[in-house]
Amino acid sequence: MENELFERMPVPKAYMKLAIPVMMSSVLMLVYNMVDMYFIAKTGNTNLVAGVSLCAPIFTFMVAIGDIFGLGGSSVISRLFGQGKVDDGRRLSVFSFLGSALFGVVIAVIFMLFKNPMLGLLGANEETITYASSYYSWIVLGAPFVIFSLVPTNLLRTEGFATGAMIGSVTGSIVNMILDPIFIFTLGMGAGGAAIATVLGNICADIFYVYFITTRSKALSLSPKGFHISGAELKQILGIGIPSSITNIMQSIAVMLLNNFLLPYGNDKIAAMGIVSKVVMIVVMIMVAFSFGGQPLYGYLYGSQNKKRMKETIRFAYMLVCGLGLGISAIIFMIAPQMISVFMKDTAVIQNGTPMLRAVLLGMPFIGYSMVTTCIFQSTGKAMGALLLSAGRQGYIYAVVIFLASKLFGFNGVIYAQSVADMLTTVLAFFLFQKLVAKELQE
Repeated sequence: MENELFERMPVPKAYMKLAIPVMMSSVLMLVYNMVDMYFIAKTGNTNLVAGVSLCAPIFTFMVAIGDIFGLGGSSVISRLFGQGKVDDGRRLSVFSFLGSALFGVVIAVIFMLFKNPMLGLLGANEETITYASSYYSWIVLGAPFVIFSLVPTNLLRTEGFATGAMIGSVTGSIVNMILDPIFIFTLGMGAGGAAIATVLGNICADIFYVYFITTRSKALSLSPKGFHISGAELKQILGIGIPSSITNIMQSIAVMLLNNFLLPYGNDKIAAMGIVSKVVMIVVMIMVAFSFGGQPLYGYLYGSQNKKRMKETIRFAYMLVCGLGLGISAIIFMIAPQMISVFMKDTAVIQNGTPMLRAVLLGMPFIGYSMVTTCIFQSTGKAMGALLLSAGRQGYIYAVVIFLASKLFGFNGVIYAQSVADMLTTVLAFFLFQKLVAKELQE
């Protein structure tokens, strides 16, 4: 364990040392996502773009499952490391690693059995079903590899290996970007080719992670030998992991809701929103990286009861993440048409996508506060607070807002619903933080 980093290094330096590798990994993932959409849009087929966009919730759902084991495990393990219980942390890491792979197999089987109903639920119609079906099949078959890859990225940082976690993620993204044009164009596989490239990228990342853990890590393990986990330990991991995963599950539901609300306005609106979501990801993923990059620090400090350093870390995180959200959103807001045109030169898509992008960006400066607060709740074991925030922004708050806004304001209500939900979630985050954490840190 790097006690110098967790206990003595100046907070800004320690925080950035953990967060910057996560951010760099996220930036490369951003590049990958944008390149992925670029090659898909390069086909010039609006229905293909819409079909792939409709399947986005499936990938997001896999990320959510990975978070159960990755974020849930890292929260508990980082607190154990803070308490000096390294052997217990190692034992629970086995559960997180192997459990994610086994659960991925279960997910793949279930989703393939219910493929047709799922495609209908996602909003596929006769114009997009062929493309959606091809992408869906391959991405679902790769579920075990996608889900497993989410766990080492979180657990390695609890031991201070933020750079190792970054290298694995970077490896997968680079492989994905190289294979995208080969499978989509050279081999003529279209939407299915994009999914195959994604799965193979994750397999390469998994290979690196297994190698790194078995050769470099002293506090984590993949070996099931002598493994056991108590009911109380399982409850702790799931108590944080499930609320963490709900963020992405709610994102999947939100995308399905949005696509279904956009469907009456045409497939070109869905295609435009698919591109908008990739651009917005620039802001979101950078903010997520800097929010959750400090999670091992929160958990360690909370476990060691270092309240002074904990408060300093929280203040730094709020200022950093909210400032980034405001600055990056403002820049993209000003160049919105140009950002959309990077992916698709279609005039209708640019005209539709520009106001959509600006509408969603209005909420970005607000979500930084709720992201950091959610991360603090997860790191300190405040499961209920994490659950309420995770299920709010793109769950119950968003659902209520989009239903009401669409009835009152039609198309404009649909595209502005997320920003309104972001603002309301921030208000909720403030009151929950005061109730669950602020008073405890003052004691």
